[in-house]
Amino acid sequence: MTTVLQAYQFALDPTGQQQAMLSSHCGAARFTHNWGLAQVRAVLNQREAERSYGVPESELTPSLNWSAYSLRKAWNAAKDEVAPWWGENSKEAYASGLANLADALGNWHKSRTGKRAGKRIGFPRFKSKRHRLSCRFSTGSFGLSESDRRHVQLPRIGLVRTHESTRTLARHVERGTARIRSATVSFQRGRWHVSFSVEITKTEPEPAVKGGTVGVDLGVKHLAVLSTGEIIANPKHLDAAQRELRRLQRGAARQQGPDKRTPSNRWRKTQARIAKLHTAVANARRDGLHKLSTRLVAEFDTVVVEDLHVAGMVRNRRLARAISGVGMGELHRQLDYKTTWSGRDLVAADRFYPSSKTCNDCGAVKAKLRLSERTFTCDHCGYRTDRDLNAARNLAGLASSPSCGATKNEPAGNPRKTSHAGSGYRHGKTPTQRAGANAA
Repeated sequence: MTTVLQAYQFALDPTGQQQAMLSSHCGAARFTHNWGLAQVRAVLNQREAERSYGVPESELTPSLNWSAYSLRKAWNAAKDEVAPWWGENSKEAYASGLANLADALGNWHKSRTGKRAGKRIGFPRFKSKRHRLSCRFSTGSFGLSESDRRHVQLPRIGLVRTHESTRTLARHVERGTARIRSATVSFQRGRWHVSFSVEITKTEPEPAVKGGTVGVDLGVKHLAVLSTGEIIANPKHLDAAQRELRRLQRGAARQQGPDKRTPSNRWRKTQARIAKLHTAVANARRDGLHKLSTRLVAEFDTVVVEDLHVAGMVRNRRLARAISGVGMGELHRQLDYKTTWSGRDLVAADRFYPSSKTCNDCGAVKAKLRLSERTFTCDHCGYRTDRDLNAARNLAGLASSPSCGATKNEPAGNPRKTSHAGSGYRHGKTPTQRAGANAA
């Protein structure tokens, strides 16, 4: 029995009045975010100005505490003056905006001081009315409806009908194996959604259907090539929608309003159709990736994938759209948490491990291998096979050769983060041991 955090998202079907209340709550979260950010920037600018005049550090304007608790305390002291209408919404809406601001300021400070890995984060900015609407509830009356399975309860808003049944989550709650921690409402993809953060207790996972290890080589021509020889076709949902997308975007470019700052109603309708088309593409892609990741976890004990630098790969303007349409990072993310929940192992190859250049038969590494060469031919032993299949089989061999730069996901700590440290072979060097020598 293991306890994990899992999200359940449902599309909402609110009435006109409920839509206005949802927008009001999300606007309240945006208002407090901007109000708190203005207070922080005012204090920082004041202290910087005082330093420029030579004021000692001990005599500077006292700094403002950036914690969510301190920001909320300052808001409660000033809300009657700056927002006399605050009683129209739940207090959680205002707390949500301040909590988001506290997280943003903390991430900026950690990134600035070198305590946060990854790309450097900029200072938080003000949110406009065009920003994505979102609001989080962590206290109050929220959850599933007790009368039926087609409504959810939200603070101050009441019962809101859903487009789909909530029975999947309701059954867990009735059995006592799930506890709803928070609810987040958001307007995305043209409709309102509610997402519940649930602490759910999972039973012992079932054994794998096939067992063993599978190597997964991701690509553009094929979505994935497995070490078993199976080829997963790339549906290319975005390419299929390009003709309609171009037509709509050309129409939007010709539609104008009374002035350049005020778009016309026709432009708004066209933008809604464009968003709906993008939503259909994203949903189809996500559905295919979920089916693939679920099948891999159900059939095999160990899944081996590459640690691809997708952000760097999309810098190639000729391949950016094709790579983005595959969803390589999303598949890795899904495999990461699904293997943890199911008690399987996810092995991530080192980013510089030459899986495509290494011969699966003798272990020799080619110095160069052009992207246009779709058939791998070993210069040492003459072994010849499909390029992607050779890479997938080399990845499968890493499960028994951790010295080749493979790292497993560990359930201790944060199960959603996988370490990618390792020392793979450099290009042009021959390994001392064949990559798949210890494979079953």
